Amino acid sequence: MRALLAQSLLAFILISILPAEVLAASSVSTTATTPVSSSVLNSESTSPYVVLKTAGTHLFSRISANQQAIAKFPHLMREIVEEELMPSIDYRYASYRILGKHLKKISKDQRAEFVKAMRHYLVRTYSIALSKYKNQQVIFEPEKPTKGKRIIGIKTQIIEQGAPTINIVFQMRQNKKTKQWKAFDITIEGISLLSTKQAELNKKIAKQGIDLVTLELAALSK
Repeated sequence: MRALLAQSLLAFILISILPAEVLAASSVSTTATTPVSSSVLNSESTSPYVVLKTAGTHLFSRISANQQAIAKFPHLMREIVEEELMPSIDYRYASYRILGKHLKKISKDQRAEFVKAMRHYLVRTYSIALSKYKNQQVIFEPEKPTKGKRIIGIKTQIIEQGAPTINIVFQMRQNKKTKQWKAFDITIEGISLLSTKQAELNKKIAKQGIDLVTLELAALSK
């Protein structure tokens, strides 16, 4: 039951490592929201903590300010996810990790189509889960130096009254070329969601082939 609860909060967890006071502020934001500054997200000196906090603030401010519109036009959530969340998700790297041993066995075009399908699948998944956003309190560890590391984990807790505390490690990766930090995986109560998805899809790819699995992902995204 706890694992199911954690997975249902996937999208919320992926970006909401905000302190309680930031979450509270997001509920009273206006409908106008300034896009996340590319100078902040692209800066080599910007830490992964700052990247996530900045993106999260804009994401939840926009969701909170547009609750009535979203209820009336659910597709608006996808637009918000596309504009506020996806720039902070390293979906290409995650897709390659999921492909694992199959990555080198498929063509460049097949690889590109899989990444495209996975991205759309993630947008749909995040949109559904974010519709359940209820100002949960999120506590994360204090910022630490990255010490030249390109992959780090940020410990996080999601606290909701009347529900078990969910312990998370948010996996972030810095791109060698752009120097941007983006999320590619989370470990919930010791379970890596990326590894779980990799095990699931690798079996399907082995049996059905990459093209059919890609088509299935694309179909789920509609």
